[in-house]
This record gives sequence, C-alpha cells and structure tokens, in this order.
Amino acid sequence: MSEKLPLATLIELAQNKADEATRRLGQLQTAHTSAAEKLELLNSYRQEYLDQLQTHLHDGVSAAHLRNFRQFISTLDTAIEQQLALTNQADARLVHGRSEWQHTRCRLNSFDTLAERVQHQEALAENKRAQRDSDEHTSRQFYMRSASSAG
Repeated sequence: MSEKLPLATLIELAQNKADEATRRLGQLQTAHTSAAEKLELLNSYRQEYLDQLQTHLHDGVSAAHLRNFRQFISTLDTAIEQQLALTNQADARLVHGRSEWQHTRCRLNSFDTLAERVQHQEALAENKRAQRDSDEHTSRQFYMRSASSAG
C-alpha cells in the first residue's frame, strides 16, 4: 500500500504536467498559425502593390507617385522581414513545445506502465494467497475427515 500512494501521486503530477504541455502546445500552434497568416498577408499585399505599380508604370506615372510606391514597398519589405523573424521564432517555440509535450506524454505513459505492473504483481500475489488459503482449508478438511474416520 505504501508503494501505491507515491506512484498514484507521481501519475497525477505527470498527468497535470502533460495537460499543461498540451495546453501550451495549443497556444504555440495558434501563435504560429497567426504569425504565418500575417506573413502571408504581408507578402500578398506586397505583390498586389507591385502589380499596381506595374500597371501604373505601363500607363505612365509621375516621379512623386513612383517614389511613394517605392517607399511603401520598402516599408512593406521591412514589415515582412520583421514578420518573418516572428514566424521563425514561433516555429522554433512550436518545435520546442512539441518536444516538451512528447516528453511529458512519454513520462506519463511510463508511470502508467509501472502502475499496471504493480497491479499485475498485486493480483498475482493475491491469487497466490487465495490458492494457499484454499489449499490450507482443503488440507484441514482432509485432516478432519481422516481423523474422524480413524477414530
């Protein structure tokens, strides 16, 4: 019984850590998806602006308008670089979060396996006790019958 209580506590703690790792992994996945979507949106917006610039260049554009387009595209490029860095950071955190989640699940599974072994050993011990008690009872009955038929 003294072995069972600490093991149950370890399993409960491991389950709590696994649940927390699962929650964190979900948050990391959401953050990664959001960062990737923002990067995709910025790239798409940049491409649209380049397409507009091409159209304006074809139709003719003033130097001031061309300068404004180029400044805006430069600003978009800076934003894209920053978002790419954020996306890469989110990706690294997600990879680490997955690793942590797998580790906690593995640890919990190890404790569960250990608990199953303990239960199996306890069941075997109980079966041996029951068999021994049954053998003793049968032996006593046999002895009692033998003693009563001899006397």
